[in-house]
Amino acid sequence: MIEIHNESIEDIPILHIVKDENKNKTLPLIIFVHGFTSAKEHNLHFAYLLAEKGFRIILPDTMLHGERAGNQNPKETMYYFWKIVVQTISELEVLKTHFVEKKLVDPEKIGLVGTSMGAIVTFGALTQYKWIKVAVSLMGSPYYEKFARAQIEHLKKAGVQMPFSDEDLETEFVALRPFDLTAQPGLLSERPLLIWHGEQDPVVPFQPTFDFYQQLQEHYKNHPNDIDFIVDEHAGHKVSREALLRTVAWFDNYLIENDKK
Repeated sequence: MIEIHNESIEDIPILHIVKDENKNKTLPLIIFVHGFTSAKEHNLHFAYLLAEKGFRIILPDTMLHGERAGNQNPKETMYYFWKIVVQTISELEVLKTHFVEKKLVDPEKIGLVGTSMGAIVTFGALTQYKWIKVAVSLMGSPYYEKFARAQIEHLKKAGVQMPFSDEDLETEFVALRPFDLTAQPGLLSERPLLIWHGEQDPVVPFQPTFDFYQQLQEHYKNHPNDIDFIVDEHAGHKVSREALLRTVAWFDNYLIENDKK
């Protein structure tokens, strides 16, 4: 039986999913970060299949989402998009440390996955934490500064009045650079990375992410099978069942099955 526990770790609401017979064991951990305007409960189908494989799964609510949502409308929340991303990256360390200290997680077997905004978090977290051993991006972008600038330009063209000066925005863009994986791809250190993206995605552009994947081939020349990009020619900004199953298989292969080989 799969158990779902609604918990709070240092004021971060999470869902903690694990097989009942495994709940007190030291297990591989998967942290799953949801997308913008979504919430932790929306990815329970991923957590169920991962728990069946023997993982412990943590689904957090990010700042201004789910149990942490305020009274702001989605437009107001959008202004804090990158603050949410950066804060979530810092909170990953809090969550990981909590479960490792309780000896419920093997610190050498930790994976990270996210959808959309959560996938952007995943790319950024790979620049910060060597303890992430395996990662999956589902329709995310590794281009922090470039994507942020494009978002602001889109809003300005749409006539949206920004509550920030150009100087403030420039400061924010610069602050994103340490998390921009495209500027420092060597930080991946050949860690297994799976990327899924719909070619018709109208929210997070497909082509820049695919271009980055192609650039990464040189960094994975010694282990070419440890990086993969699944192109869905027909998908927009919605994760397919194929992406779900391939995500589960990716983590199973690199965090569980490798020990059996």
